[in-house]
Amino acid sequence: MTTAGQGLPSQGLHSQVLDTLGLAITAGDYPRGSVLRTDEIAQRFDVSRTVVREVVRVLESMHLVESRRRVGVTVRAIEEWNVYDPRVIRWRLAGSDRPRQLRSLTVLRSAVEPVAAGLAARNATPEQCAELTECALGMVATSRGQRLGEYLQHDIAFHRVILNASGNEMFARLGDVVAEILTGRTRHQVMFDDPDPAAVTLHVQVAEAVREGDAVRAEEVTREIAVGALAELDVLAPDPAR
Repeated sequence: MTTAGQGLPSQGLHSQVLDTLGLAITAGDYPRGSVLRTDEIAQRFDVSRTVVREVVRVLESMHLVESRRRVGVTVRAIEEWNVYDPRVIRWRLAGSDRPRQLRSLTVLRSAVEPVAAGLAARNATPEQCAELTECALGMVATSRGQRLGEYLQHDIAFHRVILNASGNEMFARLGDVVAEILTGRTRHQVMFDDPDPAAVTLHVQVAEAVREGDAVRAEEVTREIAVGALAELDVLAPDPAR
């Protein structure tokens, strides 16, 4: 592990400590009520207390921990965590509870994105329609030859446009959440080597429906995409509890 004495910039140290602690907390290595001592953290990572305080402030902003006078930094209950924070999502997807977490997030998408697509068909600007079509065509172009990294970029951009074009600021703010879900599936290989051709075609159909102002069709097809994503999870990341 790189230490402060080896000249790593403080921002790099901050990210390193934050990711390590965030992963450990969300994985359950530090159960609810566990106390993290700042001096012990500083010693473990060979960083200054200033770096530790910065990390703790970020963890507090995510509601993963809280600072208590004369006690220390205490891990909070999972029910209190900001589970919509993209970094919390990333850490949870990296843990052993990945199948359940992916399913929970995919169900969230299935509840939000069809409605957002219907609204996008009513509210999208010509520029957003053009961007959506471009994203869909990019998905088609990269859907063969195991080009999942390139495909992911177009996929994320497609869903961001849908959420933004809905005209609903609450939906638009979920863009980073959806990006982390899609990235996590690719990073942790919860994807086929090539995307399902039927799913790719459905994305093209959503773009067409939005461009044509067909809200009912846009919502229906987007719901088909969500159902297909859940079916993929049954194959690639089955929930042990099911």
